[in-house]
Amino acid sequence: MSGADTSFFVRVYAVVCRIPRGRVASYGQVAALLGVPRGARAVGWALRGIGARAARVPWHRVVGQGGRISLDGRPAGVVQRRRLRQEGVRFTNGRVDMQRHGLKFLGVRRSTPQKQRTRSGAGFTPA
Repeated sequence: MSGADTSFFVRVYAVVCRIPRGRVASYGQVAALLGVPRGARAVGWALRGIGARAARVPWHRVVGQGGRISLDGRPAGVVQRRRLRQEGVRFTNGRVDMQRHGLKFLGVRRSTPQKQRTRSGAGFTPA
């Protein structure tokens, strides 16, 4: 893994740590917050390589588009679903109810460079 990969992974973990209990974000939302709007797959790779940080990073709060549990049917998917339910997250037709539990973004525009987003205080709110 190169230094750039490590830096990206650390940035992913920092964003995921900011997702409040009982809320979820999609891989694409995490990527957009990092200024990589088409980086959903890279976010998935970062979470897959979480290793020893798994105890500190709430990886289970990141789901696929539309609230889909990406690891469904695998042991990690069972753990993810259980942890989300323990936090009060509701499921509808096997998917997270994103209207109720998804993050709402403030001031994030996909065409805005990351530096501008950071200075403007853009981010997300659990509202």
